[in-house]
Amino acid sequence: MMLEWLADTLVVLTLVGCAIMLAAVLAFFYQLRAYLALRSDGIALERRRLAHPLPPGDALPHVVVQLPSFNEGAIVERSIANATRLDWPKDKLHIQVCDDSTDATTEVARAATERARANGFDVVVLHRSDRSDFKAGALRNAMSKTGHEYFAILDVDYVSSPDFLRRCMAVLIGDPKVAFIQARPDFLNTDESLLTRAQSIMLDFHYGLEQAVRSWGSQVLPFNGTCGIWRRAAIEAGGGWRGDTVTEDWDLSYRAWLKGWRGVYVTSVTVSGELPTSLRVWLAQQNRWAAGIGEVAFKMLPPLFGNRSLSGGERWGATFPLVAWFAHVMFSVTIILALMAIGLRPSIALSLGGTVYAVLIAATVALFAVMFAANRFVRPKTPFWTFAIGFIPVPFLTLYISWANLRSLPATLLGRQRVFVRTPKAGAAPNPS
Repeated sequence: MMLEWLADTLVVLTLVGCAIMLAAVLAFFYQLRAYLALRSDGIALERRRLAHPLPPGDALPHVVVQLPSFNEGAIVERSIANATRLDWPKDKLHIQVCDDSTDATTEVARAATERARANGFDVVVLHRSDRSDFKAGALRNAMSKTGHEYFAILDVDYVSSPDFLRRCMAVLIGDPKVAFIQARPDFLNTDESLLTRAQSIMLDFHYGLEQAVRSWGSQVLPFNGTCGIWRRAAIEAGGGWRGDTVTEDWDLSYRAWLKGWRGVYVTSVTVSGELPTSLRVWLAQQNRWAAGIGEVAFKMLPPLFGNRSLSGGERWGATFPLVAWFAHVMFSVTIILALMAIGLRPSIALSLGGTVYAVLIAATVALFAVMFAANRFVRPKTPFWTFAIGFIPVPFLTLYISWANLRSLPATLLGRQRVFVRTPKAGAAPNPS
């Protein structure tokens, strides 16, 4: 009798999970519809913002370029050289290598900074030996060393064009209410393997469509941790960089947003970085992202719902990126529940298993459709079959992300502190032309 009740309960929970999965499928198409509705006005606004005139050279503000680094000796020299090529007056450009390395990277960085200083650049290596609060702690420590107002953050594997500061600073100078400007991350090594192609397809949907919709729709815009410039006043209003999550970028974005600051996303300014080239490294990256976004969700949902000054639309727009984390979890949970129910009652294998399978197929078709649309927007010259072949691993990688989210759930619920696992990069990718 007890087993019958348990089987019935598992069936009901499986069907609830299927309903949540279908809602996630509909959400994909809602985002695509929103993109199409907002695109024309959004791009026009972006062009006006980027066209805001900068003051003459002697009136330009000081900008601090922060280069977070951890055991990345293969690329830290390239990163410093790239920062010195930025088109900004030398006396207004300050470069901080925020280094927590435990290997020879620090010495490589110091040698590179010596060469840059010999050419008149203000470059310093700020090395920490304790890694307290990880990347957030490194950024906070570096920020405390200067009183300047603007902080450009470029992870060391990213290579910007020389006009990155001039284009993005026009937006910040033109609107004092903007907390940060986020450029669109692009990739140096998309065509290196089937894995990097699949990552590019998945991330083009996030960077090329999701983030654009959030910015154009005046929703909360999560910072992507790199390829952007923050205003000091917004960082301080949000409570500064904190290390109680391993996605400090999302955490600060939400805290600053609740204080009235807004981020702006620009699709036409790109900064190219390296995608993980091995499955092991990609899995480690996804584990960190899954855990971190879950931490931010549990941390920020209570103040979001407790803030009476937010409208219903604002609250929903801010909640959606966080609850999407739970929707990912439901894909794994639903499969597990279905297998348990079928194990207790094999007679429902065809009906219940078929239902779950049909929902997974629908989700795969939806992913293909919206990611193909995003690919058309970001890379319109990509041949269809190149996209289709690159998409093959995407459903399997997406299921792993769901599993990673589920695995991180117990530690998130218990509030366990995690170690920030840096994604190693080889530095083999060429510079963008």
